[in-house]
Amino acid sequence: MVVDDDPLLVTGLTFLLESAEDCEVVATARDGEEAIAAARSHSVDVVLMDLGLPRMDGIEATTSIRALPDPPYVIALTTWDVDDAVMKSIEAGASGFLLKTSSPQEIFGAIRSVMAGDAVLSPRSTRRLLDQLGRESAGEQHLQAVRAVASLTAREREVAVGVGRGLTNGAIGAELYLSEATVKSHLSTIQTKLGVSNRVLVAVLAERAGLLRAS
Repeated sequence: MVVDDDPLLVTGLTFLLESAEDCEVVATARDGEEAIAAARSHSVDVVLMDLGLPRMDGIEATTSIRALPDPPYVIALTTWDVDDAVMKSIEAGASGFLLKTSSPQEIFGAIRSVMAGDAVLSPRSTRRLLDQLGRESAGEQHLQAVRAVASLTAREREVAVGVGRGLTNGAIGAELYLSEATVKSHLSTIQTKLGVSNRVLVAVLAERAGLLRAS
């Protein structure tokens, strides 16, 4: 699903996405309320979500869509790299973000990445995001994160650190001598234990708990 209040962008993205054999645009929306209604009535795997929408913004719409049963992945569409709106969308459950100036290869790569269980954040963007969140984290957030990661096994902590470094499942598996399927299984368990909906929020908690600094 493509969500944006710019009809030219929606038309362009729809044309681009449907040029690929493995991609189909099943719905479009012009604002957050339409996006939520469409997510409820269509079988959607991935939502490309503009953050600056009328009536209901993309952050609030992301929160509501990610709260649905078996929700689609959400990729934020933004004009600026790692700004306040991007960080809020990540905390709302987005799996990452794309700049509106992204190339077709980057757009298709992002969609395929989230479908494979990876994030739409380069290691550089992940580091910038976590650095800013770390500066904004209060003491109570640190303590909550420490308590949350205390439930993880040693191996799960290693996987969480890899996620926090912006590595893909394949790269984490290569470092830890694990299959990609095993990394995915660990990540699913980690998300359940931490009570988060995606790997980017795993990275946020790992940063707030100090695991990345310890590594």
